[in-house]
Amino acid sequence: MWHDVVDLRDFYESRLGETARRMVRRAIRSLWPDVAGQAVLGLGYATPYLRQFVPEAERVLAFMPAAQGVIRWPDGQSLTSLVDETELPLPDCSVDRVLLVHAIESGEYQRDMLREVWRVLTSGGRLMVVAPNRRGIWARMERTPLGWGHPYSKTQLSRLLRDNMFTPTRSARALFMPPMRSRTLLRSAPAWERIGSRWFPTFSGVVVLEAGKQLYAASQRPVRRRFARPIVVPFPQAARPASRRNFD
Repeated sequence: MWHDVVDLRDFYESRLGETARRMVRRAIRSLWPDVAGQAVLGLGYATPYLRQFVPEAERVLAFMPAAQGVIRWPDGQSLTSLVDETELPLPDCSVDRVLLVHAIESGEYQRDMLREVWRVLTSGGRLMVVAPNRRGIWARMERTPLGWGHPYSKTQLSRLLRDNMFTPTRSARALFMPPMRSRTLLRSAPAWERIGSRWFPTFSGVVVLEAGKQLYAASQRPVRRRFARPIVVPFPQAARPASRRNFD
């Protein structure tokens, strides 16, 4: 079930959402320190994490699924589009980086979406998935967007990507602080991140996983579209009445 775009926007405008954005953005940046001259696509609700790439990337796009809704981003212009996540309006091999945020845990057609991401990525492209951690406390609290949808462990997320023609390469974790709105707790978020990443990495709020495109697996599993072709079945004709027989 997709989260409504207005609820996502309101969360990231709150103090808790702003702190969460900073912590997750550090994890994303640690894996992608430089995207200069590359085309970056954010799918789902990735706009809170795309702004850091705008000054250096050649092009930045934000695609939001139709079931989620769309809002204008950034202010003064619009780089967002409302799309069907299983049929992206991009040519083959047209983007270098794809960032999935609030997408993999919400979509009903994860496999079709991942196959479409595989199609639009260049041969040396990279996919990054930010997903709620199954063992983390954030996935158990419905007051945040991470408490909705299907959470993943790192092993489960890796298997999902491998099954859809991606090879996991690197990973990071973020959001070790509890999802509470206390100002004192929010100010201590960097300390929570340092302690958690060192001593309790299994209990992070999100798992951040980078993967590369498997070229050799391209022809093994064809993409399944959401709606299959209709099967035409001829309408059965009425049976002919039996001929009368004379039993005299």
